[in-house]
Amino acid sequence: MATVFQKIKELEKISSFSKHDSLVQGIINAIDDTVISKNDTLPSVNTMIRELHYSRETVMKGYRELVSRGIIESKNRLGYFVSGGNTLQMLKVALVMYNLDTFEEQFYRNFRDTLGKEVDVQIFFHHGNIDIFETILQRIKGHFGIYVIAPIPHPRSKELLETVPGNKLLMFDRYEPISGEFSHITQEFEASSFKVFSELADNIKKFGEIVFIHSPDSLDPKEIVTAFKRFLKKYKIKGSIIPEFVPGSVRKGTVYFTLDNFIMWEILKECVAKKLKPGKDVGILSHNDEPAKNFVGITTYSADFGEMGRLAANAILHKEKVQLTVPMNLFRRKTL
Repeated sequence: MATVFQKIKELEKISSFSKHDSLVQGIINAIDDTVISKNDTLPSVNTMIRELHYSRETVMKGYRELVSRGIIESKNRLGYFVSGGNTLQMLKVALVMYNLDTFEEQFYRNFRDTLGKEVDVQIFFHHGNIDIFETILQRIKGHFGIYVIAPIPHPRSKELLETVPGNKLLMFDRYEPISGEFSHITQEFEASSFKVFSELADNIKKFGEIVFIHSPDSLDPKEIVTAFKRFLKKYKIKGSIIPEFVPGSVRKGTVYFTLDNFIMWEILKECVAKKLKPGKDVGILSHNDEPAKNFVGITTYSADFGEMGRLAANAILHKEKVQLTVPMNLFRRKTL
């Protein structure tokens, strides 16, 4: 049978965890895993020192933090006790996102609403910057019960993500392979994109060509580029990939595909200026659906970020391991 000491020692294997981090998170893990329950007595400070070989200062600091967070309480001359019966009241969730684009806001709103007010959610943004991502993970490690993270496709991501205990990690949006077991609710880009392109092949053929505006330096999934090239070859459609949008370049008989919302709106503005009708003179395909695109009538394909947020929150509430790939949906509208 597991003990509090074992739960703490498990975390000592994580190189980024200090002894303080291991003690605090280990006790939280012991509560979450019902090794100890409400009103149970925690080991005394002296027992902790003897079993773990931690300093008195480290043990006292860890206990003080747990008391301040309402997870345990101190009773005069009786020691420390688990104070909460409902672990959700003591659960702190770190949500690490790219930024708050419209579709990511859909994830956040549903995630926050489904969790309810009892769960403390703190949100962090890495903006696709690996150095900011590393700084955030270093700052939050050991201070949360669950880490819900949208990772960056970067050579350093694996190492950084593996500093988070697998049983406390829920990866969402993009999937990055790391060692060990962990939960994820993510998208798949290559096969899904190819399927969408194939479904739109007849519509695209009504135009002369399709142009994919994609900067090699962007964070756009590279799998979409692979799918696009395969689509052009299989369906013998004239197409190209250009690294940036050039103002004034929109021309009749072309389908424009972009993952960049700013570029999409620029194309629409240029269509208005040149009196080109979207869907008839010019085709437009966008990625990641949102209300504004629906209102304007932009053809898109997208994962359901709202559903992704609900699924992630429910997995946390029910303490379930989840490994899901969210399907992409095509929304046919007037621009293609």
